[in-house]
Amino acid sequence: MRTVQVRDQVMVAAEVVKTYGSGDGAVTALRGVSAAFTRGQFTAIMGPSGSGKSTFLHCLAGLDTVTSGTVVIGEIDLTGLSRTRLTELRRDRMGFVFQSFNLLPMLTAEENIRLTGRLAGRRADRRWFDTIVDALGLRARLDHRPAELSGGQQQRVAVARALLTRPEVLFADEPTGNLDSRSGAEVLGFLRSAVDSYRQTVIMVTHDPVAAAHADRVLFLADGAIVDELAGPTIDAVHARMRKLEG
Repeated sequence: MRTVQVRDQVMVAAEVVKTYGSGDGAVTALRGVSAAFTRGQFTAIMGPSGSGKSTFLHCLAGLDTVTSGTVVIGEIDLTGLSRTRLTELRRDRMGFVFQSFNLLPMLTAEENIRLTGRLAGRRADRRWFDTIVDALGLRARLDHRPAELSGGQQQRVAVARALLTRPEVLFADEPTGNLDSRSGAEVLGFLRSAVDSYRQTVIMVTHDPVAAAHADRVLFLADGAIVDELAGPTIDAVHARMRKLEG
């Protein structure tokens, strides 16, 4: 296993290239993308359709391999890990929230929240469990199964599950894509609170300027490369940058 010094940064991507296929049919989705992510920072990744934003997130999270370049979490270069070690790394040091809630229908909300920790053979800290459950307003729903919950409640269960193991990085891929505006605002508000109150690092792909405005910064991708960065984003500023890219 290779180790790399990252100092106070939680995750660093360096010159990441991702190519699908070979020869004349090869498609390059990422063209030497580099970015650093520090503890307690909320980063949104945006770009037009086909810009490579979801591919970049998947490469950062080890859900897809890179063609070249490095992705480092802590001091571990995950691009050199075996499949088994990579699975362990994702389980132990990363959290995931997707557009689809990915809850097991036969389990209660509490069982779904505790699932990742139990698979890892770890007992969750009860105080931290209570903190997350109460912050997300799930106390009265813990014994309900997913079919008995609203979409917003299911996504809050997914967020609680992702945070219970205190991951170094939480990845969110269009986390409000299946939610109404009110439920989406609740989920985004808690992600923001997790960054501010618990120094959680969040990396989120979104197409929604309202969601992006909850972040500390926005990275804009186009044609597989980072072409712009916006600190302290507002809805209007994100709209303007996206119009420029799409125009």
